[in-house]
Amino acid sequence: MLSEVEGFILSETSYGETSKIINVFTKEYGVIGIMCKGAKSLKSKNRVATLRFTYAKFNIFLKQGKLSNLVSADIINPLKNIRSDITLISYISYLTELTEQVIKQSNNNLMYDYFIEAILKIENGLDPLVITNILEIKYLEQLGVMFNLDECVLCGSKQGIVTIDADKGGYICLNCLTNEVIVDKKVIKMLRMYYYVNIKSITAIKVDDNVKIIINKFLDMYYDRYTGLYLNSKNFLKSIL
Repeated sequence: MLSEVEGFILSETSYGETSKIINVFTKEYGVIGIMCKGAKSLKSKNRVATLRFTYAKFNIFLKQGKLSNLVSADIINPLKNIRSDITLISYISYLTELTEQVIKQSNNNLMYDYFIEAILKIENGLDPLVITNILEIKYLEQLGVMFNLDECVLCGSKQGIVTIDADKGGYICLNCLTNEVIVDKKVIKMLRMYYYVNIKSITAIKVDDNVKIIINKFLDMYYDRYTGLYLNSKNFLKSIL
């Protein structure tokens, strides 16, 4: 069946001297494998459009549950800004690997929308750390380990929230505070915003550097403790920031 699917190339694997197999994240079918015959050849019309991190429309002979075959591909957005910046490439490498792992545990149409919109916002110059953290929070729900945004994780109180703690699993109120460091109220506010915001609607980002650092550190520790995901790309990203 000849079909047109929109998708993002998560990875590619060589197949023989001139062909390759690409794994494409699509909204309709999740991740599908596509055989791209001759796509590694310099003369191939599909060479550029089948590179990793390509966002395109793919005309394929669709074989669900098996390798599909590529007919042609048309790039939707070349992601020139990302491809020209090693730091942005590192962010996309991490988000791609993270997405692949989350898809294995939970996949729905929302995930595709979250992922593509995050990539496009980074391409358009929005703060990659904030966008990454927003996507990480949205993925926590897909993984079934989202922390409670409305109450203290220890007593259930909705009043007097003063800090967050990854070891204890979320918000802590003043009455339950022991040796945790109280954080700026902006941290609590921004965490809620990260969760509820529609990524597509974001046009500008204004977050204090200290707030960004605290939120990112919390999410790093929370992912380590509750998701079971250990990604090489995240370690590399940390090393260059």
